[in-house]
Amino acid sequence: MGNVKNYQDLVAKVTMYLDNELSPEAERELLKEIKSNPEYFTVLSKERSFREFIKSKVHRKAVSPALIQSI
Repeated sequence: MGNVKNYQDLVAKVTMYLDNELSPEAERELLKEIKSNPEYFTVLSKERSFREFIKSKVHRKAVSPALIQSI
């Protein structure tokens, strides 16, 4: 069960890294961990790919000017 927690922690760190929310020290530590563990690199690659997919394939609907005006 500890492995699941470690994996969740890793995903959380990777997410923060991709969102530029890590301190410089935490970022260096994460990159060092990723270099030393191919599985960590896989998590980073998958998360990065997923974000690129979302950006390129998911289109937002345009909001009507009337709605914008009412806000």
